[in-house]
Amino acid sequence: MSTVLELNKIHKSFEQAGEKLEVLKGCDLSIAAGEMVALVGPSGSGKSTLMHIAGLLESPTNGQISIEGQDASSLNDKKRTKLRSQTIGFVYQYHHLLPEFSALENVILPQLINGKSKNEAKERAETLLDQVGLASRMTHRPARLSGGEQQRVAVARALANEPALLLADEPTGNLDPDTSEMVFAMLVELTKKHELAALIATHNHALAKRMDRVIELGSGLIVEKEK
Repeated sequence: MSTVLELNKIHKSFEQAGEKLEVLKGCDLSIAAGEMVALVGPSGSGKSTLMHIAGLLESPTNGQISIEGQDASSLNDKKRTKLRSQTIGFVYQYHHLLPEFSALENVILPQLINGKSKNEAKERAETLLDQVGLASRMTHRPARLSGGEQQRVAVARALANEPALLLADEPTGNLDPDTSEMVFAMLVELTKKHELAALIATHNHALAKRMDRVIELGSGLIVEKEK
């Protein structure tokens, strides 16, 4: 399988009360197409910072990011935004759906922004919502959907622009155990079906062990864990 995400010697530091706080101290990570990698670590270890850097939402202080073989480290903001919209899908703990739009419209909109025709976008949105088991709920607004249904819409939206890389930050953290299991099973199925490279941050160690690899972030470094 081809490498989709490559992080090489990623450092990230912040200024805090006049002091330099080094959060990431030389992180290396490679994820191939079709591979699910769990990211674990204590709160405050820098998991979200690493996810933001992998998703081109933040720039590292030092280090190189490559997505599908393209060096993203030196791109300007406009090119980074374009690469992000074309190659990366995001799922968060809270779904962040637009409340005034239906499930279908929430999945159509990112595609229209990316230049797809309305018909193409609608067709793909319907296909994805069907794949996540929401064929009968497409016209419902988020307020009329359960928490699990809202999160499934968020997953469909993340896949709308056919990304190569899926980044999910605690995607089941706000759900009850049964719903969490359903959403996780769906993520596994879609990752394999669409041959995505997936990096999933989670506090749920039972779910983490069911992914292809588990990496732990601690003391600013990534360590591969035994499953």
